[in-house]
Amino acid sequence: MKIIKGTTEFQIQEETAISLGKFDGFHQGHQLLVDRVLQKKREGLKSLIFTFDFGDRPVLLLPEERRRMLGKRGVDYLLECPFVESISHMEAEKFVREILVRRLHVRYLAVGTDFRFGYQRRGDYRLLERLSTECGYQVEVVEKACYQGEEISSSRIRRELEQGHMELVNQLLGYAYSVTGEVLHGRRIGRTLGMPTTNLLPSERKLLPPNGVYATRTVIDGELFEGITNIGYKPTVGGETRKGVETYLFDLDRDLYGEILTVRFYGYERAERKFASLDELKKRIEQDVFWGRTYFGGAEGA
Repeated sequence: MKIIKGTTEFQIQEETAISLGKFDGFHQGHQLLVDRVLQKKREGLKSLIFTFDFGDRPVLLLPEERRRMLGKRGVDYLLECPFVESISHMEAEKFVREILVRRLHVRYLAVGTDFRFGYQRRGDYRLLERLSTECGYQVEVVEKACYQGEEISSSRIRRELEQGHMELVNQLLGYAYSVTGEVLHGRRIGRTLGMPTTNLLPSERKLLPPNGVYATRTVIDGELFEGITNIGYKPTVGGETRKGVETYLFDLDRDLYGEILTVRFYGYERAERKFASLDELKKRIEQDVFWGRTYFGGAEGA
């Protein structure tokens, strides 16, 4: 997959099938749009996902995570357009003619029913349809994906993530929500308790569920290891200034320092709290481990 980023001076000579949007989370609704675009590759069109780079806003999916997922899907081009004034103040019709038609040679567009674009969001799928014959492209308006009678959206996923409703978050996404990072040296408190842990500091842009203990699976060299993960500041052992992701793996004890791991979240057990002593903390973690093993005894999916 070719990634175009950091410039508004982009140009693609091949004819393209395009979907546009934020694609934050790459949830089931987004996947429908991407699948429509990918189907057009059979007709000789290059698949292109057009999204905006909004800088440092908190996100469900970091840019590198989104790139990896779209690349695995088979997308040819990912265009991360800077959201600068020359783009944000462009009238919708000019955006179609100048960007989509002249520069990207669009022949097919897949958009959702709520898609808006152009200055003050004046453009919608009706404008795209009105210009389609003149500009030589086809528009497909894709109905929103729904779950339990409610539309799937990034805002809905954010709300559920804030509540720690990980099973529902994963249903809406179509995959397990995850955090990726490099394993850093911790205080080795877990090892003194007989429960060695891995410590990650995720990007400050990455949205996290509430502080607390979760059932997780960790990807190490393509293999999955079950465990429990605490998100938070470790108040019992003196506290940290930055929120971390600390994982105890049930059936693996090896030094993972410096490795890049992905932790996938499945179930929420309890909030993070400060214990009176390390002994009390150890007893609570033992209960957490029992809960985690029991959870995965009935949990499905990877």
